[in-house]
Amino acid sequence: MSRTRLVAVLGYSSGSIDGVLHPVCAARLALAAREAGPADAVLFSGWRRRRTSASEAELMARNWSGRAQRLLVDSAARTTYGNVLAAAAAARSLAASEVVLVTSGWHGRRASTLLRAAHAGRVFLAATDERGTTGARVRELACWLLVPLQVALARHKR
Repeated sequence: MSRTRLVAVLGYSSGSIDGVLHPVCAARLALAAREAGPADAVLFSGWRRRRTSASEAELMARNWSGRAQRLLVDSAARTTYGNVLAAAAAARSLAASEVVLVTSGWHGRRASTLLRAAHAGRVFLAATDERGTTGARVRELACWLLVPLQVALARHKR
């Protein structure tokens, strides 16, 4: 079995300033830097909100200070579901023995549920401890309505 580990960092940019890493995303990036070792691969996943700005994934890659040198950038994922599909595809491509999913605590349960459906291997959650805004937590609750369908689709894509 491969010893490659994938650390997948999910982006966040709600209301951020062009070209500046949102504080929520920065906290996730800092946690990923603590989690990732030199032999790990790191996937930054997140989209570009404006045509003129860098994507969340590109901003995270630019601000990376961790020990891992194998960096992957996915700027296409626009949703949590897209993020986890990208992470599962990267894990398959790398033949990763496990995936460490890095996101916020208020987002982690849904994101890890979706990743476990999309990836047949071991998945671990590394979550930051910041509290989401009321709006983010309400949105998170609403997104749970789609989880059963997304889990079924993700399992089918394995």
